Amino acid sequence: MAQNYGLGRGLSSLIPKKSGLTAGVTTTPSAAVTNEVASGSVASGVLEVNIESVVPNPHQPRFHFNEEKIEELASSIKQHGIIQPLVVTRKGDQYELIAGERRLQAAKRAGLLKVPVVVRDVAEKEKLEFAIVENIQRHDLNPVEEARAYQKLMDEFQMHQDEVAAKMGKSRSAVANKVRLLQLPIEIQKALIEGRITEGHAKAILALTNPEKQRALFELILKNNLTVRQVEEKTKEVSVRSHQRSVHVDPSLKEIENKLVGVLGTKVKVTRAGEGGKIILDFYSQEDLDSIVGKIVA
Repeated sequence: MAQNYGLGRGLSSLIPKKSGLTAGVTTTPSAAVTNEVASGSVASGVLEVNIESVVPNPHQPRFHFNEEKIEELASSIKQHGIIQPLVVTRKGDQYELIAGERRLQAAKRAGLLKVPVVVRDVAEKEKLEFAIVENIQRHDLNPVEEARAYQKLMDEFQMHQDEVAAKMGKSRSAVANKVRLLQLPIEIQKALIEGRITEGHAKAILALTNPEKQRALFELILKNNLTVRQVEEKTKEVSVRSHQRSVHVDPSLKEIENKLVGVLGTKVKVTRAGEGGKIILDFYSQEDLDSIVGKIVA
């Protein structure tokens, strides 16, 4: 039976459970609460602060933001205000963001001068943990950003994979598989970030350990729009060939194969049998076949 892994501590652990907020409306804390916050202790209330005094979280794992969605959020904030307060920690005279990067950006675009915040006293590691959890809960991180965030927890805070998994509410294998994405050549990581390939494609490419073979397969995916299943079949073929004892390769036949691959955009195998031989072409869909035939008869 598959184990169901829930998320670790979420935003509810940072935001007070006491009711005192209505949608888009914040209450001004008492002087006692304000003094408690100013002294550096954990406050149980929500207060409004100047938006310019809120600075980004240096451990924010997310680098790519959907501009259209931020504009939509800004429009909503103009009408309804910020329903969920930002979570911050004190940093001198400023407030360092722990969670709420999108809300902060949208609030600035909406022209807000003040934003509601909950002040928490947290360690550097917790800033990263909470930022990762928030983004995972909202499905905001792309696979590479998530992998980098896990790697940062391990590198900067000396956490093992099982510790990261426990903190994030995921299985250790899920964390390990995500971090492996960072082993891919940078151009393949970039394509994954941009959505030109899926995480399934990326994991299939990782079945090949040679970076040049990974790049070649990546180019084939883009050129022929291969599915994940087709990529997995490709990697199996390559792995089987690499484990077979090598035989003498006729350089002239190899050169012909390379030329045909360049023209037809698919795998080509040329073999000799006496004075004759065979040319074998691979195709993965009807569209592939039509494309190959079109190039041959053109």
